Amino acid sequence: SSRRRHTRSLCDWSSDVCSSDLRPLRLDQQRGLAALKAVEIDPLCEGAELLNRLQGYAIYTPNTATLRGLVADLQIRHPIGLSGGRLAEAIREMQHQAMTNDQLEQVLEDVQELIDWSTEIGSIQGEILPLSAAVPRTGEVLLFRDRYMGEGHNLISAYDASEGALYVLFAAILAAHPDSPRLLAIDNFDAALNPRLVRSLTAKMVDWTLASGRQLLLTCHNPQVLDGLPLQDERIRLFAVDRTVGGKTVIHRVVVDDALLSKAKEGWPLSRLWVSGHLGGVPNV
Repeated sequence: SSRRRHTRSLCDWSSDVCSSDLRPLRLDQQRGLAALKAVEIDPLCEGAELLNRLQGYAIYTPNTATLRGLVADLQIRHPIGLSGGRLAEAIREMQHQAMTNDQLEQVLEDVQELIDWSTEIGSIQGEILPLSAAVPRTGEVLLFRDRYMGEGHNLISAYDASEGALYVLFAAILAAHPDSPRLLAIDNFDAALNPRLVRSLTAKMVDWTLASGRQLLLTCHNPQVLDGLPLQDERIRLFAVDRTVGGKTVIHRVVVDDALLSKAKEGWPLSRLWVSGHLGGVPNV
């Protein structure tokens, strides 16, 4: 009798363990363990804030055709799609919000300085534009007022505007729009931008991103991007990505030390140091 009671208690114990601690976790493959654990975390703690940012993380890769509205964005988001769709609508929203938001108003003023050939930026319904029926149209299309053209002939749509101007607007939306993700990345940030514009835009992006409290990751191949980064600010970090002889990817942080500062005094900007191979992140060709 005593033995049976003992056996029975062991079975009960093992049953409890198998049904809880040793049971395989059934995780939602689309959300993962972090999403399940988020309900157990104090929503005001830093861990909850990190999970919220990671949940909204997105990688943006704009292309000119989508920014112009010639092709649909297959990965549409609010305020702007991953390829640049919904550009006109997002700019209109920012302009409306800037009426009561000094920070957004400053961003739009900065944008106007970067697109120096335009005196005004707005949007119009696509069907109103006098275009060929063969040209696809989105709901809204950006309009620029060219400062150098005669009145009545100085309105340029996104279909005809320089791609650099569209990329500037795209970057401003991601850095400053209230609904933009708090953590995001832009692949090939320097695409379609001339060297002087990309350097100035980089400096503005730093200001806009820090002011909005976002974390922004950028990849680039244009050396002029580096000259727009204030690396003395600990919040701004530069990393070089290389491959070893065996093909392993290695990443190291470029830190502003005495060696870099001495080179700067000799007239070597970061862009020149990068191209010369002093920072890494360039192919051995």
